[in-house]
Amino acid sequence: MKKQIISTALALMVLGATVQPFGQSEKKAFAADSTMRDISTMDLVKEMGVGINLGNTMEACGDWIAEVDAEWGDGVLTVEEYETAWGSPVVTQKMIQGMADEGFGVVRVPVAWSNLMEDNYKINKDLDARVHEIVDWVIDADMYCIINIHWDNGWVNTFPDKKDECMKRYQTMWEQISDSFKDYGDKLMFESQNEELGWEKVWNPWGGTEGKAESYALVNEINQKFVDVIRKSGGNNPKRHLLISGYNTGFDRTCDPLFKMPSDPANRMAVSVHYYTPAGFAILEDKDETWAKARATWGTDEDYKELNANMDMMKNGFIDKGIPVIVGEYGCPTKGKEPDSV
Repeated sequence: MKKQIISTALALMVLGATVQPFGQSEKKAFAADSTMRDISTMDLVKEMGVGINLGNTMEACGDWIAEVDAEWGDGVLTVEEYETAWGSPVVTQKMIQGMADEGFGVVRVPVAWSNLMEDNYKINKDLDARVHEIVDWVIDADMYCIINIHWDNGWVNTFPDKKDECMKRYQTMWEQISDSFKDYGDKLMFESQNEELGWEKVWNPWGGTEGKAESYALVNEINQKFVDVIRKSGGNNPKRHLLISGYNTGFDRTCDPLFKMPSDPANRMAVSVHYYTPAGFAILEDKDETWAKARATWGTDEDYKELNANMDMMKNGFIDKGIPVIVGEYGCPTKGKEPDSV
């Protein structure tokens, strides 16, 4: 069974959900590689290999950060204060190089671009420069890099209620991001969103089919807007490899016939899903919930059967059709878990 998992996942690049700090380093100037090769997205994803998320850093956000600074700080928020707000240290080049030294081939850098945002959804120039610095370190370490619009304080969740304004915000942000990174080569991939595309307020997956078509239609529309904006941008963006967020990045929901990959003149797209299955092991620690019972172990025949079935689902739904799959997040807590199972 384990060999089957390997064989069905050959075209999947997977990213762990956590980051280990490796120490400090001086900043190093780096000119981004602008090479854009004649290579399919499938071959590019295979080159990526196994990856890691730069978690709890550039996507750290929350209104409370400004409130804390107003009470205890100098009232002038900085990029560094956001970067460290969720408990992670300032990212250094040595940390990034450490990931490469451990054998990772790609780093996903989730970003909350709304931090320090100015009027009319203008991205803060210092935040933009900091993301550039990290991306440069990743590419300089001979790894691929993925950047996205992440949870970003949850504004994407308001799409069903404020569609026009949210779409304006989404388009304006991606116009700026794509223009800022337009000259990077194919070591840099853009991801349309994290896992917020799909809304239970529109369709409750556990309550029938009412609203399902509408929710999927909005997901597809947003992903198409992403592709259209990038392809109309300058530099290398007409040929950039893009990562399309699945429906809530769930395996079964993304494989639903209502989910549609965008139309792309360059035909350079992969699909993104996340894997926290079974929830009792991969999400819960040591306390049961109504929707799952906490588990300390994983690895039974049934567990492998479930995993194989999910991988086969993505293989049949996407890989066999020439669309590579990236598992952008997976993992489990360690509290209350057997180390070997983790």
